[in-house]
Amino acid sequence: MHNQSLLLLNQARSGISLTADEVHLLATHAPTYELMSCAQDLTIQGHGRRMGYSRKVFIPLTRLCRNHCGYCTFATSPKKVSSPYLSADEVLEIARAGAQTGCHEALFTLGERPELRYPQAQAALEEMGYSTTFEYVAAMAELVFKETGLMPHINPGTMTREEMAPLRKVSASLGIMLESTAERLHERGGPHWRCPDKLPQVRLDTLRYAGELSVAITSGILIGIGETRAERIDALLALRELHQAYGHIQELIIQNFRAKAGTIMVNAPEPTIADQAWTIAMARVIFGAQMSIQAPPNLRPDELTQLVQAGINDWGGISPVTLDHVNPEAAWPQIDKLAADTAGFGRHLVQRLPLIPAYVRELEKWVDPVMATAIRHAADARGFARSNDWYAGRGDAPDAATVALLSDATIAFASAEIARIIKRAKTGEALSEAEVTQLFYVEGSDLSAVVQAANSLRKATVGEKITYARNCNINYTNVCQYRCGFCAFAKGSTAVNLRGPAYVLDAEQVAERAQEAWDRGATEVCMQGGIHPHYDGNTYLGLVAAVKQAVPDMHVHAFSPLEVLHGAETLGLSLTQYLQKLYDAGLRSLPGTAAEILDDEVRDIICPDKLNTAQWLEVMEAAHGVGIRSTATLMFGHVERPEHWARHLLRIRTLQAKTGGFTEFVPLPFVHMESPIWHKGLARSGPSLREGVLMHAISRLVLHTLIPNIQTSWVKMGREGAALCLQAGANDLGGTLMYESITRAAGGSNGQLLNDPELLAITASVERPLHQRTTLYQPVSQPIRIPVYEMSSPAPQLSSQLG
Repeated sequence: MHNQSLLLLNQARSGISLTADEVHLLATHAPTYELMSCAQDLTIQGHGRRMGYSRKVFIPLTRLCRNHCGYCTFATSPKKVSSPYLSADEVLEIARAGAQTGCHEALFTLGERPELRYPQAQAALEEMGYSTTFEYVAAMAELVFKETGLMPHINPGTMTREEMAPLRKVSASLGIMLESTAERLHERGGPHWRCPDKLPQVRLDTLRYAGELSVAITSGILIGIGETRAERIDALLALRELHQAYGHIQELIIQNFRAKAGTIMVNAPEPTIADQAWTIAMARVIFGAQMSIQAPPNLRPDELTQLVQAGINDWGGISPVTLDHVNPEAAWPQIDKLAADTAGFGRHLVQRLPLIPAYVRELEKWVDPVMATAIRHAADARGFARSNDWYAGRGDAPDAATVALLSDATIAFASAEIARIIKRAKTGEALSEAEVTQLFYVEGSDLSAVVQAANSLRKATVGEKITYARNCNINYTNVCQYRCGFCAFAKGSTAVNLRGPAYVLDAEQVAERAQEAWDRGATEVCMQGGIHPHYDGNTYLGLVAAVKQAVPDMHVHAFSPLEVLHGAETLGLSLTQYLQKLYDAGLRSLPGTAAEILDDEVRDIICPDKLNTAQWLEVMEAAHGVGIRSTATLMFGHVERPEHWARHLLRIRTLQAKTGGFTEFVPLPFVHMESPIWHKGLARSGPSLREGVLMHAISRLVLHTLIPNIQTSWVKMGREGAALCLQAGANDLGGTLMYESITRAAGGSNGQLLNDPELLAITASVERPLHQRTTLYQPVSQPIRIPVYEMSSPAPQLSSQLG
């Protein structure tokens, strides 16, 4: 039997779903240490070293219940409560306290159908204008969401389809513990005697209705109430059968019974930690790598190690402000201490939302549109909660905890799998998509190790100097015939909204600005604009010619691949022919914008009518072929996921290996404040600070040996954020950006330009020297230290964000 058990466990490791008979065979014969080893492997495979938790408030809407569970002290009688239900004011008081302490989740827990047992409950409902407890909890969930922004997770007990449907509209997720499928527990004297809502089929029906209604639901089993191990397996298999049919069980709780005074089970033996660990391991083997499995840490405060080793990946909900009203004797752990304990087990504590990350990635399927917007705005690219209140372009100061983590000079020791990826990157090897994606999920010491490795590579590659260019950005028109979802810059030709009207600068005005910039010490003019319906290829040629005629020595860095493609098509020329004309006119480099994310799965959402991934790469390859260099960019923090970042970076790397034409790579955080796609609720709120800094670090690792320069955008990252990026692999601050208007139109408030002293302040904060460069990263022989300050011809008050 031992050999057969090992064979089955290896099948589980490879992702094969075991049959019920095979599961029971394992439960009977597999050595516990083999089970635990398999469970740990599966957990790391599915969740890495992340340990999730949800910061919540616990709202006990009613403690009256029609059931008589033999182990429960939550349920009570009308005589022992001041009112059958919490009032709206009491509910909001709890919720607001949670919102003030950084909670995202409002957990509504309540007794089941108390109005069917207690006349007082029915009368209270009628007085408030409700006919059922379900109506009242729906109203309170909606109120809490509207007034505080907390996302409700509701545990209302058994429900019909008709009772569940309204709750779906006002919640992020629902929950109902199956507890057990053992019918004998309902016999006289058993824990579920006189508990009509604990009948297994009634609870399984509720779970089935959730699947039919596409409700993400939390379920699980309660162990140690008299069931056998075989009966636990039967319950887990019943849950798996439902999940295989609907895919809706977002997380599984393996909860241990606690004997409580005042219950008929006060003297019943509690399950041992070994028993619970065995059950968790079996659950992991049954459900596989991807299922989120949790065990409440407050019920095993001194035995957390065994829970982690058994295969959990989540601690569940933890409240900084309210009791665990179901287990009031068991205090919640302090989150900081839990984080430290979790790190001691080789895991990293990460805050999540009421909906677990895998379901956040499919919001349209699982939640109502209004709730989907709130979840999306609060999530990072992985589906976890945004880690702080820093937003790109808004001028926020980084929080102290994140700064400490990202700038910690103490040598960090990465986990074995991350250390292996870092080692390969340092040798210049091309990483796989899976490896790059894995880097974007790092936390804790792994995150520090990635940042430190990138900074080490930066130092070895380009040294300590930080470079910048004195340049002038000229956005010559905001009229555009494309409708990119993220863009707050482009307007129709007659639009007057947001931050100003449509405008066009002619060639003479562009030349005047270029001359003024030159007089102020600029060595580069960067020109970009919308795709005006009246522009053709000659328009762009004329703009280049005008600048070169006015300032012959000015480097012209202009036109995204979209503008180049538009110019070639309108003149009936091939890309190479048109790019040669631009080169002959004086164009020497292209900005790498219009890249957004080089993956058509994303582009079909954010810019469906724009050039596709292959076309962007084709323009760049053709430009490099005629001697026009270019930058490469990535706009991140909107609808994409880490795997899209990985594909983008690897596509840039592949082209650079072929042409060598990219001078730098520039991560561009999405500035969400005025973006149409964000206001429609379809995009995240830009990257978190962690993601912003990590993007620069991973870019350095992935592009090592091929692209030496990683630029950080002070306009989007802010001065302090840019300083963090300079300690995470970046070596360039971009330009002084006279006239910068694109980020500003998207809601950015970090300014239109920086003068030399301000740039020096950034570099001084990281104790590295600042050097002026040309566009092509050559040193400037006689750097000019003239403060830029305000140009005499201020930029128009634009409504702008261009990708």
